[in-house]
Amino acid sequence: MDRPANDLQDIAQWIQVSSLTLLVGIADHGSLSAGARAVGIAQPNATRALKTLERRLGYPLIIRKTTGSTLTAEGILTVQWAREVLGSLDNLAAGARTLASEGETELLFAASMTVAEYLAPSWIGTLHRKLPQVKPRMRIMNSQDVIAAVQNGELAFGFVETPQIPATLRYQKVWDDAMAVVVDPSHPWAQRGSPLSVHELQSTALIEREDGSGTRAFLDYISHVERPEPIAEFNSNSTICQCVAAGMGPAVLSQLAVEGALRQGRLVEIEFEGPSMLREFRAIWPRNHALSTTEQTMFDIACGIESRDD
Repeated sequence: MDRPANDLQDIAQWIQVSSLTLLVGIADHGSLSAGARAVGIAQPNATRALKTLERRLGYPLIIRKTTGSTLTAEGILTVQWAREVLGSLDNLAAGARTLASEGETELLFAASMTVAEYLAPSWIGTLHRKLPQVKPRMRIMNSQDVIAAVQNGELAFGFVETPQIPATLRYQKVWDDAMAVVVDPSHPWAQRGSPLSVHELQSTALIEREDGSGTRAFLDYISHVERPEPIAEFNSNSTICQCVAAGMGPAVLSQLAVEGALRQGRLVEIEFEGPSMLREFRAIWPRNHALSTTEQTMFDIACGIESRDD
């Protein structure tokens, strides 16, 4: 694709947030039309915006098919970068709202990626209904970084998905999360007639979350042996789903992350014969820290406990 030589040097001058949101929507929903609907853009406008983005970047982002749109290899990487940009903008908006809200209570907490992506939004919505004066600020990290932030006093409260919690912290289960082994429909495992053994899983290179994530720690925990180097590593569950669906290889992810792709037939879940694939999401806080009223309310919401004021 032709583009002016200085286009990428001046990307901040022409990049549009709506185009990045559309690209992420296509990745999450499997087609241009579904992605456009999800972000509230008319399809003709979405088509023009995507073609403009591809022309400006200088490479194709999707492969258009009658059954939907598949991300190119360049598109998969661009989606990951777009998520980081959009996440940074969300953090900017949240911080600005907080600075503009003098006199209002703030709840600062951290959440690991799966918790933040699939559970925390509904918890925050419930918190807002119960305590509208509270302004929540959520920092999204992997589990290892959440633990480090709570341990060093940077944060007083967080949610993680790793099975190993340091003795310096208190913790309580808030959610049971089922993990799933997934492949694309053309993968040899999708045709197998017997469950996958723990030895096969241990000895197979996977597409994985980054080191320090709860998902990665869970895999190491149930394997008990050194596993092969990952095929690829990403800090996004959605990116991993896209890579698996594109035939790059198998992965083990939360059911929360793959249920949509399983319903659409883009992924196949493989029966597993081995250790339990159930893990716990936990709230953590320092042993010398008493939860504030607001933190306790958030904790109760995460656990599904009705507020004491209801």
